[in-house]
Amino acid sequence: MAPSKTSTASNSTNGHVSGLTPEQLQSYNEDGYLIIPDALDAATTASLLQETKDMLSSFSVADHPMTRFSTGENDKEHVGDDYFLTSGDKIRFFFEEDAFDPSTGELLKPKNRAINKIGHYLHALNPAFRESTLTPFHTQIAQALGFRDPRVLQSMIICKQPEIGARVQPHQDSTFLYTDPPSAVGFWIALEDATVSNGCLSFAKGSHRRAPVNTRFVRKQQGQSGVEFVDVEGAKFPRDFKIEERKAQEGEEEEYTMGEVKAGTLVLIHGNLLHQSEKNLSGKSRFIYTFHVIEGEEEYDGRNWLQPPEKGFTRLYE
Repeated sequence: MAPSKTSTASNSTNGHVSGLTPEQLQSYNEDGYLIIPDALDAATTASLLQETKDMLSSFSVADHPMTRFSTGENDKEHVGDDYFLTSGDKIRFFFEEDAFDPSTGELLKPKNRAINKIGHYLHALNPAFRESTLTPFHTQIAQALGFRDPRVLQSMIICKQPEIGARVQPHQDSTFLYTDPPSAVGFWIALEDATVSNGCLSFAKGSHRRAPVNTRFVRKQQGQSGVEFVDVEGAKFPRDFKIEERKAQEGEEEEYTMGEVKAGTLVLIHGNLLHQSEKNLSGKSRFIYTFHVIEGEEEYDGRNWLQPPEKGFTRLYE
């Protein structure tokens, strides 16, 4: 896998507010992702990392359902219990599958080293993460990307714990956060250095222009509990989007580009882009904070696994 290129423009949250340069916007449109180093200043990055560690140390296990986060790999069911499905307006903690003894079900790691992710309403309920999400900088980026009414619908801390941080198979974010037509964009912020050894992201460059969103992650119907993947009946690419006409050859596989980044880096990820990360077998964690934005003017229906809170999804700016 080839290393990924990075943007060097000096737009950041360090008091200097600017959107994307023409060069950055072109790179994002061509590649489906954009790496912006130093988007978050060192002090804020360190503060958010410490806030994360404090949350991991202080949450209660006594009344926790011990929900494990699974992406459905290796024929395992994707997480879909009530604790998960009702987390859209709460801050909840989801365990790594490999944090448990497969025979006894007992935790093998301390709780702060056993959590896969924290989600999904940090951007509203946690002051530190709210302040670092609803920023003029992110507003400028959303506007540069063409959003008219950008809504933050979920936010997560993904821990990628040492030795057990699970692999995330190739996926498209719009599968899980579907609007008709698709509109999701991920804002992914490294709180620690992300390297090949601790499970950095990798991207199928340009796949957003040739990979339709064919399935959606939805709640089961007809009185059934849980979640499932169903075929997309609506649009499979964003509105007014230039699709690559080249058809993949039979047996052709996507080539993935590694995205090693330093703490404080922001990565923008198009909702149609195929991306993944490998298991963290190293002794170092890979903590990141991510939130997703959708176009508030597009259709978001009641089957989606994540449903809006009573007040609706959070406006990125008023």
